Amino acid sequence: MSGRVVASGAETSPKRVVVDCGHLPFLIKRDGTWLYRGSPITRKPMVCLFSTVLQREADGGYSLETPAERGLIDVEDVPFIAVELEWSGHGRGQDLCFRTNVDQCIVAGPEHPIRIRHDLLNCEPTPYLHVRDGKGQFPIEARINRATYYELVALAEPGMLHGRDVLGVWSGGAFFSLGDLPPGFIPA
Repeated sequence: MSGRVVASGAETSPKRVVVDCGHLPFLIKRDGTWLYRGSPITRKPMVCLFSTVLQREADGGYSLETPAERGLIDVEDVPFIAVELEWSGHGRGQDLCFRTNVDQCIVAGPEHPIRIRHDLLNCEPTPYLHVRDGKGQFPIEARINRATYYELVALAEPGMLHGRDVLGVWSGGAFFSLGDLPPGFIPA
């Protein structure tokens, strides 16, 4: 017997079982550097390849998963960094395209929202971009680097979101808050 199942005249391969490799010695640092056994992976094509098999687990953890193997990895913040911004149009017709450190281009919009997290100690904003869905409620995100965030702020305009006066940007037909406007703010 060949190990294949024949049903209704069609041959199908048996379902492949993914081998769980446990915890793999990978770490993605906050600055986007990928480490293997404590050493940086310096070949960008290798990092780009690994990034294609990166998964976000339902519990919020990260794994590398191929059709044959799966293993958990450590990530200090998020796995990707948005390092460049290109925009076209303006106002509601504006599109913001971010390039990540693995050369993936993502247009912000309803499927790729921008969110801001504020540090609890110093209230500093940290912007993130949704790259792709995870296996549960936690997405895979890119942190928008400081220079790119400043470009966003330069494109921002006052708006209203959920009943609050905010400063935000339009992309893909959606408005994303970059932060609350101070009371009494009068736009120039």
